[in-house]
Amino acid sequence: MIKKQITILTFILLSSLLFAQKKNDKPDNEAVLKEISDGACKCTDSIKLSNKKKEDILKDVHDCIDKRTGALQVSTLLLGAEELSQKAPEVNGKKQINLTFNTNKDSKQYKESYNRIERYLMQNCESVKRATMTSETSYDKFSKNDTALDFYQKAVDASKKEKWKDAIQNYEQAVKADPTFIYAWDNLGICYRRVGEYDKALNAYKQSLAVDPKGKMPLQNIPIAYIYKKEYQKAIDAYNDFDKIYPNDPEVYYGIRTNLLR
Repeated sequence: MIKKQITILTFILLSSLLFAQKKNDKPDNEAVLKEISDGACKCTDSIKLSNKKKEDILKDVHDCIDKRTGALQVSTLLLGAEELSQKAPEVNGKKQINLTFNTNKDSKQYKESYNRIERYLMQNCESVKRATMTSETSYDKFSKNDTALDFYQKAVDASKKEKWKDAIQNYEQAVKADPTFIYAWDNLGICYRRVGEYDKALNAYKQSLAVDPKGKMPLQNIPIAYIYKKEYQKAIDAYNDFDKIYPNDPEVYYGIRTNLLR
């Protein structure tokens, strides 16, 4: 087991804890988690999903989380140091706090920080959701058609710049070159939703389901499109369809509670 001891004098500790905080505000654990996890999410954005084994995809996601787990460990220690300082001994008139940073990946400290980042990403990071769905499916959601892949990559690049119309044009060309290209259909639906073309978004999701009837992404997004169209009964029916294929998935209850029970 490898441990590193962090010794911090009170005035240094407080300056580290309170930077960017308003006077008398306490540092925000959730804000720190979000900042660190968003960095992990950006890392997973670059993971290539095509023609990769399930274990390789999951390893890449793990690596992105692992690289930022130490930062969350240290931040958590620092955020808890204020309470420790109340009982800390004084050295030369200044309180001294010893914080133990455990680099052992089997340690409770590491696992807790890793799991916090992982849970955040599963709820908030689209690239992690895509990676997880890719590793769970028995279908090949990517195309083996070079032309389709070329248009797909152009569409992804346009989407990152929020150039939705350019993305739509390229996704349309991708599915024209390969009508079974599941991810192109899924992302085409998302882009249509971005520009308010809800009927076209629904059609894209349904085209995806025609190839993979258990596709989680379109099943999740069809009810959202109906909600935007204010067709609430169809949204409820779509959530029920989702629940039939993925029983007890929390997304069903969260979606109904958030969007239909307000």
